[in-house]
Amino acid sequence: MGFVTRWVFAFALLALTFNPTQYNYINWAAEFGARNLSVAVLMGLLLVIGYIIYLRATLRSIGGFGMMLVLAVVGSLLWVLYDFRVLRLDNSGANVWLGLVALSFVLGIGLSWSHVRRALSGQADMDDVDD
Repeated sequence: MGFVTRWVFAFALLALTFNPTQYNYINWAAEFGARNLSVAVLMGLLLVIGYIIYLRATLRSIGGFGMMLVLAVVGSLLWVLYDFRVLRLDNSGANVWLGLVALSFVLGIGLSWSHVRRALSGQADMDDVDD
């Protein structure tokens, strides 16, 4: 499973939770969750499990400082694109999608970092001993 796969799953997790369209868990639970409480709770718990997996792996591999550093790099890249007029920020829906992409990159890098570090340094983490 490569970085792109991990990033796509992180993006899907974030986009399923919230996105600027009407097709997301937050909007669905607000409108129909009371009528389908068991389904809303089940879907919410599945999303929480996904977040726990991603956040735990990210915090263990790059830590809170690393998460902020990756987010700062992605944010500065967006700033450069805005300065060179490649990116416009007047569309709030597009801004939400950009935020989802940025956050999913942080989670994807966090989940992939142990593999990158092992490939670059040749050193295994304690969690990687069985590989």
